[in-house]
Amino acid sequence: METAGCSETPQPFYTHCEAMSVDVILTHPRLKLFLALSRTPHGVIDIATPALAALLCLGHFPPLVTTVLGVITVFAGYTAVYALNDLVDYRTDREKVRVGGYGDGENFLDGVLVRHPLAKGVLSLPEGLLWAGGWALVAMIGAWLLNPVCFFIFLAGGLLEAVYCLLLRVTPLRAMINGIVKFLGAVAAVYAVNPQPPILFLIVLCGWVFLWEIGGQNIPNDWTDIEEDRRFKARTIPVKLGLARAGLLALACLVAAFFLTFLLAWMSPLTLGPLHLLALACLGAWLLLLPALRLVEANDRKQAMDLFNKASYFPLSVFIVVVIRLVVF
Repeated sequence: METAGCSETPQPFYTHCEAMSVDVILTHPRLKLFLALSRTPHGVIDIATPALAALLCLGHFPPLVTTVLGVITVFAGYTAVYALNDLVDYRTDREKVRVGGYGDGENFLDGVLVRHPLAKGVLSLPEGLLWAGGWALVAMIGAWLLNPVCFFIFLAGGLLEAVYCLLLRVTPLRAMINGIVKFLGAVAAVYAVNPQPPILFLIVLCGWVFLWEIGGQNIPNDWTDIEEDRRFKARTIPVKLGLARAGLLALACLVAAFFLTFLLAWMSPLTLGPLHLLALACLGAWLLLLPALRLVEANDRKQAMDLFNKASYFPLSVFIVVVIRLVVF
């Protein structure tokens, strides 16, 4: 959406097009700006996905050293990759900011802090590079110590994330790359605790994360930016298919992910009881199916944002159920 009086000239610190006052920007501690670059509130929630994958593969908690090293490595990896996304998209995001884009993220999980601080000029490009590079180094060291396979998975994930960003104006099939990047984190966690995991378990795990990512993250996220994406000729699923068909595709992916949740639980050496399975069903309906149905019915941006926000918590909710099973009963 365009804002009246927007200047087409890039400003060195902020623009009047941004829905952010000078006071808000200046009161943000520098650390918050770096955390915003890495979408840390979302990244912390995402850590639950690889943690869940490790627990379901093992059926019990891994050794304490592996757990601590794994948490540090996963946090560093997500922090680096999310920052890489903004670094690769820097020019495109700057163009969107100039015409008033990314100004209404207060109800959006990825906009809890400052949405795209590099593009808005509150962080410099060298600062972003140092931040992403530092965390990438931590992630690579941790991954190598856990299992050299994890190291190469991390490198593949970073490369694919860059390719995903570069394909913005090329093909909506880039969403598939996004799904692959997401499930690589879960696969790395499995190899960190089991050097020879069951292949069928990995296939189901990848399918579960992939479908959740496409239906609950990629499509609704691109939906919220559809006006800017149309203006800049981006090739996303909502732009290519239209909102109605994109909503149906998101619903289909999430229905499949919902059922794969139970297949994944069944394949785990950890036995879940009827109460745990009932909890998974209720959480899946609340966080995935109902928001997706509302999106299909309403076909509006608010529902897309609601789906993104709620679906983001689904792996974390499954992780909590599994932890309760391990700790309590």
